This record gives sequence, C-alpha cells and structure tokens, in this order.
Amino acid sequence: MSEAAVTSTRSFTLEDLKSLTDSGMQRVNQLITDNLASDVVLINQLSQHIILGGGKRLRPMLVMLSARACGYDGENDALLAAVVEFIHTATLLHDDVVDDSDMRRGQQTASAIWGNEAAVLVGDYLYSRAFQMMVRAQSMEIMDLLANTTNTIAQGEVLQLLNIRDPDTTEARYDEVIYAKTACLFEAAGRIGTMLAMAAEPQQQSLQEYGKHLGIAFQLIDDALDYTAESDELGKNVGDDLAEGKPTLPLIHAMENGDERLREMIRSAIKNGSADRFDDINQAIRDTGALQYTIDRAQDHAERAKKAIADLASSDFKQALLFIADYAVERSY
Repeated sequence: MSEAAVTSTRSFTLEDLKSLTDSGMQRVNQLITDNLASDVVLINQLSQHIILGGGKRLRPMLVMLSARACGYDGENDALLAAVVEFIHTATLLHDDVVDDSDMRRGQQTASAIWGNEAAVLVGDYLYSRAFQMMVRAQSMEIMDLLANTTNTIAQGEVLQLLNIRDPDTTEARYDEVIYAKTACLFEAAGRIGTMLAMAAEPQQQSLQEYGKHLGIAFQLIDDALDYTAESDELGKNVGDDLAEGKPTLPLIHAMENGDERLREMIRSAIKNGSADRFDDINQAIRDTGALQYTIDRAQDHAERAKKAIADLASSDFKQALLFIADYAVERSY
C-alpha cells in the first residue's frame, strides 16, 4: 500500500484515499482473480461477473487500513481482505436469489443471467473458497472471528426473510437485521487488521467498534437511497425495497408518524410487495421526516465510528478511516 502524503493542513479527499490504497488494493484484486479460478467454467463466469463487476470494496479496504493504522507491514492483510470480499460476494449472490433481484451495480444479477440454482451454488463455492484462503493466514483467532461472523450473516438473512411483507416490523427488529446482515462484516474487517498487527486489546476493540458503526451508517444510507437516488446512479431499480416488501427504516418511521390513511397505504404496499404507489409513499416519507430521520441516524453512527478511533495514533491511514466514515453518509450511490 503506497503512502501518499496527506498533511493535516488540508482535507483528505477521495483522490487521497485512492492514492493511499491503490497498491494494496491491486494486491487484493490479484488475489481475488487468482482464487476465482476453477476447472468449472460456469463458476469462473458467474463469480467473475459479480466480483469483477464493480463495487466499492470498502470491506477489504477496511481490513488493510486498520492493519496499517496499527503498524502492520506484512502480506496477509491483502489475503484476508480478499477473504472478506469473497464472503461479502457470496452473500450478494444469495441475497439476489432471495429477493428475486434483476439488477445490481448497474448490470444484470447473476441469478437473472444464469438462474437461481447456479447463483446459490456459486455463492456456496465462494464461501468455501474463503475458508480455504483464511487457513493460509494461520491464525485460529481470525478463523474463529470469521466463522462466527459468517454464521451471524446467515442468521441475519433469515431474520430479514421473516420481516419481508410484515408491516409490523419494529425499528428494533430492523436494527437487528442490519447489524447481522451488514455491520458485523464491517466490524470483523476492522478487527482483523488489528489482529494481524497484534495490536493491544483496546486498539482491537476501537477498530471493531469503528467497523460496526461504519457498517450501520452504510446500510442506513443504502436504505435512504432507495427513495432518493436515480436508478442509473444507484445501480439498481429505485423502489426495489418497496417492491420486495422490505420494511426498511424510512417506511417504519413514516408509518409511526403518519396519519391513518398514510399508514394503511404503506402497510398495503409492504404486505403486497408493490411499488405501484411509490411516488405517493416517497412523498410521505419526506413529509413525515422519515427520510431525514434515517439520514440523521446514519450521521450519528458515522460520528460514533470516528469517535471510536479518536485515540488511534495519527497517520494517513487514520485520516483515511475518518474520511470513509464521512463518505459512507455523503455518497449518492
């Protein structure tokens, strides 16, 4: 990972982040490409379609930045960053099957092209490949962390399935899902880097806490963007969450704060998995303050992420972590 000069006299930018992480992420991408190889042609085609088809790579970047921020200078950060990306990608493949999604990152989903059966099985392949790769790091502690994280993600998928088309889903149940489905992998990514650096327990806890709050903020903004972004910018169809009957926070808060007519309109849309009245519901989300409430909660978690690493020694890597927390809530896709 190159060490771009980022001084404290100017703001950290996206270009600074790219410069700082470029060489490290090149190593990660090479490991991803090398470990996708299979004698089964369909596995190569399908996994390359989703892994090499875009994505922010925030989770693997977090592994590397947390490791470097704690003084690590070895090679296993790239290996474990690739492992984290494989786990994440496996969950995306399974998600798209469960949600019956046809668009992700501006292109057709793997399940839409090759079918649900192939997508599920290749998702399983990526999970197993991830565990093969993590063995190479020769750390039982890291294997234990990732095994538990993967199990939590799977539980989150089931919890979300139980919430689908249930308009009585509470904010507490929603929070439980976004922690399990999204934040826990960010949390693990932050801690893995510190474990590689053999950092003291307080540092490990601070980067783990940073990752958790970053992941929550990231998912909250994702759920807000489903009602604010343009489809071509978002990379999927705006209103997909509503069409899938997902009771996300903007909907939950709008139902809690709207009148009876509005509540019934949203309840019906969730129950039926319908985006027919998307424009009306979108306006209701704004009128009840639900959209701003969701964004405010995301900003609060971003601030909590930054506070978690306040005592981390000053470095370009720390500046990058602080920047990513802000980027997570300011992005438009």
